[in-house]
Amino acid sequence: MVKIRSNPDWLIVMATLAILGIGVVMVYSASAVLAFREMGDWYFYAKRQLFFAILGIIAMYFTMNIDYWVWKKWAKIGLYLCFLLLIIILIPGVGLTRGGATSWLGVGAFSIQPSEFMKLGIIVFLAKMFSEKQEQITSFKSGLIPPLSIVGLAFGFIMLQPDLGTGTVLVGTSVLMIYTAGAKMKHLLSLMMVGVIGFVGLIAAAPYRIQRILGFLDPWQDPLGTGYQLIQSLYAIGPGGLMGLGLGMSRQKHLYVPEPQTDFIFAILAEELGFIGGATVLLLFTLLMWRGFRTAITAPDLFGSFLAVGIIGMIGIQVIINIGVVTGMFPVTGITLPLLSYGGSSLTITLTAIGILLNVSRYAR
Repeated sequence: MVKIRSNPDWLIVMATLAILGIGVVMVYSASAVLAFREMGDWYFYAKRQLFFAILGIIAMYFTMNIDYWVWKKWAKIGLYLCFLLLIIILIPGVGLTRGGATSWLGVGAFSIQPSEFMKLGIIVFLAKMFSEKQEQITSFKSGLIPPLSIVGLAFGFIMLQPDLGTGTVLVGTSVLMIYTAGAKMKHLLSLMMVGVIGFVGLIAAAPYRIQRILGFLDPWQDPLGTGYQLIQSLYAIGPGGLMGLGLGMSRQKHLYVPEPQTDFIFAILAEELGFIGGATVLLLFTLLMWRGFRTAITAPDLFGSFLAVGIIGMIGIQVIINIGVVTGMFPVTGITLPLLSYGGSSLTITLTAIGILLNVSRYAR
């Protein structure tokens, strides 16, 4: 098949840069008070976010101009490297622990999060596997067991950190790709039942997760403990109203909402920019999802199609879970909002993945 290269999908570019720009502004607004209290610098988090945004845009530009089928050749090596990083951080004294999870490698404030690399590594590997052996996907033994074993192993390493949020996104993205590849519905339903049982087991095995569930069901039962984050998040969203209190005027960022620049940045955005600001961000994400899935449908080959599904699915699942947590629809899981929340590895990897998606769009029919 002859692949004709054209311009990338500019709606994806515009939506990505718009969300990214809003994110940099909101990271500064949400984190300034905390940054001054902890670091003595109002712009500490904002400067780092801007640095990683620029780094991510550069990475996006390069991956947008690298023919996407190149990644097919490096899929296995990339996956092995991701597993190696996940193993290294579990070595005592090597991995950095933050917020109760040993999920980072690095020195001091400059570090990487290997689980973020694994999400993209799994997507590329599964895209290669399904594009080469799609006819086997209807077979449970030869079509589902091999990819599920790899996904399960990656999930297991991530849970040893532990990081249930990232693990959930990885599994959800993988299941979406398996469904897109043509797996039988009865197989997927059986796996879903097993997954639910396993998920319940993981929650029951950790008392703090049970407390999170109870805090989600009735946050006022423990307003200063497990229900604190959700209550403070709703206190931020409610007063925002239609137009918001104004950029920089949030009250909840004054050490009420914990880490307002990361998991709960959407609550601060809704408080300052109101329903209109929140709806605008959601519309931009919707535009990104639509054009991403359109790219998957019009991709010239199966590898490109599965790549696009995995990348846009990964972003979409994170958005749904994060917004659900902030608005009280899901228990607190510790998942950032793509392109908006503060975070170096997450932001850079997301923009790198969008660059790959844009390259697929350059060959779309």
